[in-house]
Amino acid sequence: MPRHTFTRPLIAIAMVAASSIYALAQQPPTPSRVRGTIEAVDGDQLTVKSRSGDDVKLHMTSDMLVVGITKISLSDIKVGSFIGATTVPGPDGKQNALEVHVFPENMRGTGEGSRPYDLRPNSTMTNATVAESVVSNDGNSLIIRYKDGEKKVEVSPDTPVVTYVPADKSDLKAGAKVIAFMKKLPDGSFETNRVSVGRDGLTPPM
Repeated sequence: MPRHTFTRPLIAIAMVAASSIYALAQQPPTPSRVRGTIEAVDGDQLTVKSRSGDDVKLHMTSDMLVVGITKISLSDIKVGSFIGATTVPGPDGKQNALEVHVFPENMRGTGEGSRPYDLRPNSTMTNATVAESVVSNDGNSLIIRYKDGEKKVEVSPDTPVVTYVPADKSDLKAGAKVIAFMKKLPDGSFETNRVSVGRDGLTPPM
C-alpha cells in the first residue's frame, strides 16, 4: 500500500481520537465513540454491542476509514518514540498508564498535547515524545514532553501497549473488538466514518 494512502486515514483517526466532546448545557453528552464487539455487519449497517451492553447500530459511510490495532511490547517504547498515553492519577499522585499506543513515524506530532479523555473517570490523554525512560521491575517510568509541558507516566508490565497497522472493511467481522467514531444524524440515528479494529482478538485499549 502506498505510504500516503495509509497516512491520511491514520492521521484522521488519531485526530478524532484526540478530540474532546463536551455536553450542551442540561443535555446528556452524545457519545463521540462506541467501544465494543461487532454483533453483525449487514450491507452498510454495523451493529456493535457496547461495553455497557447496549446494541448500537451505525450506518457506515461510503468513505469510511478503518485502521487496525495490534499489540506490541513494552520494550518497543523507546526514547524518541511519539506515543499516546491514557493515564489516571493514583492515590500517590502518580500518573498511571491505562494504555499506551506508539504512533508510526508518519504520524509523529498528531494531536500533540494533554487533554481530558473519556476512557475512565478522571482519565487524560497525552500525545507526546518520550524524553526519558527508566526501566525497573515494576515497569517503565516515562518522561514524555509536548509543546506546552511534560508529564511523568508510570507504565506497568500489565499495561496494554499497541500500535496502528493497515486494515480495511473486510476486517470488520462479528466478534471483532472495535472503537467506532460516531456522528448523530438529524433523524436520531448514528453513522460512522472511522473505525479502529483490534487484530487477532485484541480489544483496542484506548
